[in-house]
Order: sequence, then structure tokens, then C-alpha cells
Amino acid sequence: MSRDNARRGLLVRGLIALGVLVASAFLLLTTDPRLGLDLRGGTQIVLEAKGDSDAADRSLEVLRRRVDALGVAEPVIARSGENRIVVELPGVQDPEEAVKVLGRTAQLVVQRNGQTVMTGEGISDASAVRNQQGAGFVVNIQFQGDAPAKWQKVTGEAACEPSGTPGRQIAFVLDGKPISSPEVSLDTPCGAGQAGGATTITGRFAAEEAKELALVIRSGALPVPVEVIEQRTVGATLGAEAIEASAQAAIIGIALTSLFLIVAYRLAGLLAVVALAGYAGVAYAGLLAVGATLTLPGLAGFVLAIGMAVDANVLIFERAREEYARKPNLRRAAEGGFRGALSAIADSNVTTLLAAGLLFWLATGPVRGFGVTLTIGVLASMFSALVLSRVLVLWVLGTRFVAKRPRLSGLHTLGWVRQRLSVVLYRRPSRWLISAGVLVLVAFAGLFVRGLNLGVEFTGGRMLDFTAGGSVDPGRVRTALSDAGFPDVVVSSSGNEVSLRTGPIDDAQSSRIGEVVSSAVDGGARQSSNELIGPSLSSELRRNAVIGLAIAVIAQLGYLAVRFDWRLGLATVAALLSDVLVLIGIFAWLGKTADGVFLAALLTVIGYSVNDSVVVFDRLRELRGSRLKAPYPDVVSDAVVQTVPRTVNTGIGVLFVLSALLVLGDGSLADFATALLIGLIAGTASTVVTAAPVALWLESRWPRRAVSKKRPAGARA
Repeated sequence: MSRDNARRGLLVRGLIALGVLVASAFLLLTTDPRLGLDLRGGTQIVLEAKGDSDAADRSLEVLRRRVDALGVAEPVIARSGENRIVVELPGVQDPEEAVKVLGRTAQLVVQRNGQTVMTGEGISDASAVRNQQGAGFVVNIQFQGDAPAKWQKVTGEAACEPSGTPGRQIAFVLDGKPISSPEVSLDTPCGAGQAGGATTITGRFAAEEAKELALVIRSGALPVPVEVIEQRTVGATLGAEAIEASAQAAIIGIALTSLFLIVAYRLAGLLAVVALAGYAGVAYAGLLAVGATLTLPGLAGFVLAIGMAVDANVLIFERAREEYARKPNLRRAAEGGFRGALSAIADSNVTTLLAAGLLFWLATGPVRGFGVTLTIGVLASMFSALVLSRVLVLWVLGTRFVAKRPRLSGLHTLGWVRQRLSVVLYRRPSRWLISAGVLVLVAFAGLFVRGLNLGVEFTGGRMLDFTAGGSVDPGRVRTALSDAGFPDVVVSSSGNEVSLRTGPIDDAQSSRIGEVVSSAVDGGARQSSNELIGPSLSSELRRNAVIGLAIAVIAQLGYLAVRFDWRLGLATVAALLSDVLVLIGIFAWLGKTADGVFLAALLTVIGYSVNDSVVVFDRLRELRGSRLKAPYPDVVSDAVVQTVPRTVNTGIGVLFVLSALLVLGDGSLADFATALLIGLIAGTASTVVTAAPVALWLESRWPRRAVSKKRPAGARA
């Protein structure tokens, strides 16, 4: 590439980076974040389904779809008693509007001449759009199943009636109330009707009215009517001290990670820190754009993502060091680093995006939300590493001042690890596999010896309400409950009322909790209700999550089989499964609670495990292409050893963040950090002790055919 083309490319990337940063800054300055129940509180609504418990269960899933289409709203929805449903909506400013949407039965029918000819069961989607042929908004409807044929028949019959007569009208009726009764258009053929499986509900709706109508139609009908029993505003479920401590942990973790990058890579590290600040702004703006609810674990995960975004920069810098060792030219080395690391960055991010997309498509609730936020994080990370960081590094390292002082760059040496580490790892890969198998069995045995302590999201539990005689300090109640041996109780307050959500407890424990609450508030407290609640992560949600995750893993295996080799893809999945088993098993041994936060940590560990294996196997693919006659175990060993600096430096960056969260974070964040620390260690180790040995074993059983490359006549060496 000529110097002019290189400068032009750098200018284009610089303009793109500037545009993205300006757009992100605009969102950050003009959009208020939606804070979760733990940080800000929200509205609690208690609904009663007019039917049996089965109808209440089905109503719960419909309500979940209405509340959280993208999976990023983070509501709490659970059964209470026989037929009541508790819905907690974070940051809702208009409880009356929420009640109207939640409580609507949404029984949509299509009528002609007063007779029902279609029901809402045949509708697959509904969306509000501006009316292109008049004022206001309309609702576009997509049909599914046999509904398109029914619609074509109904409109065909109506089209045969004279214009202006009732027989030509088709009415859309929602919960017994007509919302639109348009005539079939004059261009509809008599008898043939309207084909295409779609139609439009007109009515000059206002924007919000059309959006609400589309929402209730799209989410489906409640199987039975529901009645609002109670609604109230509740405070944050976390105390100010816990939030402040977690914020301090995030700041300390990011500061230590930034300091480490500067120490390890000097000027290049400083530029990476600037790029990571840009990553944080772009990713946060993306979360604001999709309306994601920001909870404390979610923010911790966001901070962790900043630490993990270090990985791409470390890959680039290590490649640049190799290029500089071959030919000492800083700018060329930096350009070579970006080119050399591109395939590893692309493969690891594509596998992550593949999993995120499938989780969004197949799963529901918070797992779907994880797919959304993961996608935003990955795209922002790629922008930070491949656009913003590239502009900064090539521009600064291309200056004469830095070019004359290569030691200032931090890319002038291979580093202490690469210079000192020289070892052959896989002369006997079976020993690695046996050791890995023993570790997995010992960890997984915890499930059978101790059992996994599932949180209230999975098991359900009790909801206890108290009315206090005086003012309520929820932080004081939390502290008292924790000191009494109930650290996992979720506490929220509204005026002089206290609401507790806990896991399964017996009557003695319930009485003890009542005594603790009464002693922790001024004037004592009287229990006003004590009801069983079901799991907020329902069986349908858990089933969809497992199916989505399984298909995502299979899709990743397929991608890796195409990009690398099916043996390496299978080895990556084997390492991933071992990491999952180790994490679940160790949590069982430790007696930690596996709740919704643990689920988020588990999904994060899966992504980290695949990412780590992909980086090593990308180097293996490169080495094997240039060393066809070398023993395969030696090539695999060199691939692992050569990526050790990347593994160590990335791991240290993440370790700083997790350690700060573990030491300073509250109970749920400490468990989150513990799970990720276990996953970080397991994910790093599994690449060495599981993925690589499995790849060697598969190669020994099903060796690839040797590829002979004939050099064409006259080719230069």
C-alpha cells in the first residue's frame, strides 16, 4: 500500500471514529438512563387472574412479553399465591399507564356483519407506523398459519358488496370495543380478496396510542381477564452504601487495568486506554439507545466488558512486537500488528455475535437481554480496537518524535514472557486430558455432595409485607436481616411499608424474619401479608434459554469447523463444556446461590472460554500452514506458548476489575465476581489442558490428509 493510500485510509477511519463518538456523546448528553429496581426502585403492581393457577401461569408469560420485548427492561414478574401475579417495573414514571397496558385482556377479533370471522391467534406481529395516506398513525399486522387464507376469503367476500354498505366493512374489535371498521379497498377483487398475509388497522391513532395497541396485539391475549389488586411505588432494593461501594470498585478496577496497560505497553498502552474510554462511551450510548435498564450486576458486567475489551488491543500489540522484532520500523510494525491480529479478532467476535444473535432470537426475558447487551458490547469493542485504536496508534507512532525513540512505544521488545518461556507441552497429551478429567469430576461432584443452591428466581419462595409504626430505613432492615442470617433477602420499601422477597423458608424462619424487621424499624412492624411466590424465571423461560444456548453452541461449532477444522471446533466446545461444569460444581461446593446474576456470569464465562480457544487455534492455523512437516504436538505447543503473553496480559486486566468487585462489592456482586474469577481461571486453563489435548487426540484418531504444495516452475524462494 502506498503512503498516500495509507494516509487516506487513516483519514477515513478518523472521520468514522469522530462521527461515532459525536453521535455517542449526543446520546449520553440527551438521554437519561433507565435505572433498575435495585438502583432506583419502580412500580409494583399486583394482578389477580380470574381463573385457575394454570391460567395465571399462561397470563404471566403474556405479561412478560408485554413488559419486555427486547429482554432489556429487567422486570420482576412472579406468581403469588394461587392466581395472583406480582409485577415490578423499574423506573416507571406513570403507574396508571402501566396498569392499563398490563391489565388489558387484548382479545382481538375480526368481525363482518357483527359475526366473528377471525381471532388474534393468527397474528404473528404488529407494528405502529406513520400513516402515509393521511394524518396520524396506523398499525400494520402480519398473519401466520392459516390466517392469511382466512383473511383473503373474508376480504374477497366483502369486496363483492357495494361501497358504503355495512357488508363491505371489516371491524377490528379489541376486548369487545371496536377500534377500527374500514371498508375493503375498491381495488380488492371480488371473490379473490387480499393476498400477502398482511393488513393495516386504520383509525387516525396518535403515536403512543398506536404503539400501545401494537404492543398488546403483538404480545398476545391474556387467557383470562386480570384485575389490579394493588399498585404502589417502591424504593431501591439496594442501599446507598452498597451502590457507592460498587461504584468505587468499578473505578478502582478500571484505573488498575489502565495503569497495567500503560506499564506493559507504555505509549501504545496509553493510547489503548484512550480507545477503551471511547469504547465505554459508545457501548453505554448503545445501551441507552435500546432503552436497556441498568442494574448493578448489569453495570458490573459492563465494567467487566471494558476489561475484556483490552483483549483485542493486547492481541494487536503482541503482533506488532513480533513484526518489530523482524524489522524494526514502528509504523510498519503497528500496521502489521493490526493486520496479523485481524483474523483472531474477527473469528472470536463472530462466534460471540453468533451466540448473541441466537440467544436473542430463541430465548426470552433476561437471557434475551443478555444477547442484546452482548451484541452492543462486541460491536463497540470492534470499533474501539479496529477503528479508534488504529487511528490513534498509527498516527502517534508515525510521528518522527516517537519513531526516533522506539523504546517509548512499548512495542520495541517481545517482552519478558516471550523471551524466557520455551517449553514443549504436549509430548504426552493423554496426561493433560486425564488431569482435566479428574478436575472436572472433582468439581462436578459438588452437585451430588452439596447440591446447587438455586436462587428465588428459579425456585420461588415467599413475599412478606410489613406495615411499620414509624419511618422505615431499608438499609437498616437489610443490615439487620444479614446479621440474623438472611443475607439474600431482597428488601424494598414504600412509605411506611416494607416488602421482602426471599427463597423457600419455613414458618419458624418466617417468624424470625418478622421479629428482625420489627426490631429494625421505629415503632415496630406488623406483618400484613405472607404469600408463596413462584419463580420469576419460569419453566418456559428456562427451557427457551437452554434450547437457545444449545443451538448457539452448535452454531459456533459449525462456524469453527468451517473457519478452522472440525477437530478444533469440537475441541473448543469440549473446553467450553468443561468450564461450565467446573463453574457450576465449584459454586455447589462453596454453597453460593445460583441466581439470575449467576446465570449472567455463566453466559459470560462461555463467551470468554470460546474467545480464548479461538485465539490459540488462530495461531495454530497460522503455524501449521508454515510448518507442514513439523510434528503436530510441537506446533500445538508453540501456538499455546506464543499466545501466553496475550493470555496473561488480558487475564491480569480482567483480574483487576473482578478483584475490586469481589473485595468492595455487595453480596450479589461479590458472588458475580466469584463466578467470573472461577470462569476466568477455568477458561484460561481449559484451553491448555482440555482444548489443545482434545485437538491432538482427535488428530491422532482422524488425521488430516497431508497437503502437498507444488511450487510452480520459476517461482522465487
